[in-house]
Amino acid sequence: MGVSRDATKEEIKKSYKKLARKYHPDMNKDNKEEAERKFKKISEAYEILADPDKRARYDRFGKEGVYFEGGQFSWEDFTHQADLEDIFKDFFGGFGGGDFFSQIFGQGTRARTGPRAQYSVGEDLRIPLNITLKEAAEGTTKRIKVRLFEKCRHCDGKGGVTTTCSMCNGTGEVRTAHSGIFGQMVSVSTCPACRGTGEVIRDTCPYCYGEGRVKKEKQLSVRIPPGVESDNYITLRGEGNVGRRRGMRGNIIIQIKVKEDSRFIREGNNLRIKIPVSYKTAIEGGEVKIPTLDGRVKITIPPHTNSGKVFVLRGKGMGSLYGRGKGNLLAEVYIWTPKKVSRKAQGLLEELDKELGSSPEL
Repeated sequence: MGVSRDATKEEIKKSYKKLARKYHPDMNKDNKEEAERKFKKISEAYEILADPDKRARYDRFGKEGVYFEGGQFSWEDFTHQADLEDIFKDFFGGFGGGDFFSQIFGQGTRARTGPRAQYSVGEDLRIPLNITLKEAAEGTTKRIKVRLFEKCRHCDGKGGVTTTCSMCNGTGEVRTAHSGIFGQMVSVSTCPACRGTGEVIRDTCPYCYGEGRVKKEKQLSVRIPPGVESDNYITLRGEGNVGRRRGMRGNIIIQIKVKEDSRFIREGNNLRIKIPVSYKTAIEGGEVKIPTLDGRVKITIPPHTNSGKVFVLRGKGMGSLYGRGKGNLLAEVYIWTPKKVSRKAQGLLEELDKELGSSPEL
C-alpha cells in the first residue's frame, strides 16, 4: 500500500484509491489478468488496514493473525464495497464498476461451503527473563515454567455441548443484500450469535465454564542468542494462551534482562574494564592478571605506562546478534593509590618526589 505503519484511515484510503485506479482491470485491457491479480492484492491489504480489529491483529501477529476462509483472501472477504463506490464513481461515471465489478459483486457471488469462524486469538504472555552478562555474551538455553490457558480436554475446547446456531443455520455467517452503483451486492458478515462457529453452547462445560480452556503449567525451552541486551524481546509464536473455544494461540514474549556485572562496562559488543596497577609497575613495567568472561588472563604492562592507556584483548567481548564474531575487551589502566599511608611511606614519597622532580606544566 505504500503507507507508514502509523498511517491514518484517510491516508490508507487515499493510497488505495490511487493504486486501485492504476490497477483496475477494466482500465488495463491489454494486461487484464496481471492487473486483476495486483488489484486483488491491494484490496486484501486495504481490507486488513481499513479494519481496526484486523489491523491490530496484523500488527501483532503479521499476516498469520488475519483469518480468511481457506487461508486465502477472496472477494467474499471484502467488506468495503461502500468505499469502492466512493472511490470509483468519479471515473466510472456513476453507472457501475465495469465488467470486473459486475462479476465479483453481482448476483453471481458463489456460496460459502462452511462456517466463517471469527477465531478468538489467545492473549500474549510477557515474561521477564534474567540472564548473566556471560550468558548474554555467549548465548544460552533457558528452561522456563509458565502458567497459561490450554484447551479443555473435557469438552475438546468447545466450551460444552453445542447445537447448531439458529440465526445462521450453522453457516457461521449472515448475508445482507443491498443495491449500489455496482448493482446488487451481498455483504457477508460473521454471525453475531455464534461468532462464526456455526454452533452455540447448549450445556456449559463444568470444567472450563464455557471458555473451552483451562489454566495449566507448562515448561518451555528458550534459546538466547549471543549478543542480546536488556529489553530485547524473543517472541515464541503460537506458544501463548490458547483462545476461547478453540481459538488460535497467542504468543509468549520473553523480555531479556541482563544482570549488571560489577567488573565490566558494556559498549555495544565490546566490554571495558579498569585495571589498577601500582606506581612501581607503571614506571618499570610488569605483568598483571585481569578478569575476562572466560577467566583470568595475563597482560604485560610496558614501562612508563600512563593512566588511561587501553589494552585491547581481541575476541574477549560480547557475541554478535548478527553473527559477526565477538567484540573486544578494552582494559583501561589506572594508577592505584592507597586511601591511607604510613608515616614511613609519606617520607619515602617526599624523597621520591624530590628525586623525580616536579610534573611538567600543561
